Amino acid sequence: MKKFDAVVAGIRSGTGLVQALHSTQEAYGYLPRVALENIAGEMGLPLSRVFGVASFYGQFRLVPVGKHVIDVCMGTACHVAGAPLVVEAFSQELEIPVGGTTPDGLFTLQTVNCVGSCALAPVVRLGDDETIGRVGPNEARRLVRRLRKAEVPA
Repeated sequence: MKKFDAVVAGIRSGTGLVQALHSTQEAYGYLPRVALENIAGEMGLPLSRVFGVASFYGQFRLVPVGKHVIDVCMGTACHVAGAPLVVEAFSQELEIPVGGTTPDGLFTLQTVNCVGSCALAPVVRLGDDETIGRVGPNEARRLVRRLRKAEVPA
């Protein structure tokens, strides 16, 4: 739990619960139960309160996710523009259902509500850093193949 030391230091300096959860997820990629227990202990809060906050906010993950998290927007504009076909293409290419993670831990496929980029529908977010617009089923398959290829050592 060495990664957790920075979170504990933040808590002791007055960091609030939500920030402690953010810091923990940044360190681990999700919120392990033992980390939630430690946050509760350090902050003097019941575990149920910490878990309640962690499970209330959609950005917190209580289970591990893949290295590449693929979010397909299912807002109205994206849905009408073909997002269900994009989800189906990702699911087939990755061989996982929505909400699933590939056995090698590389990919997690999720659907999300409107990401606010309706003019680019259908929209895919890759992690927190990349938003890709006008994605069709073929582009979805190419994206997966490109990411897989990048993972293979040269």
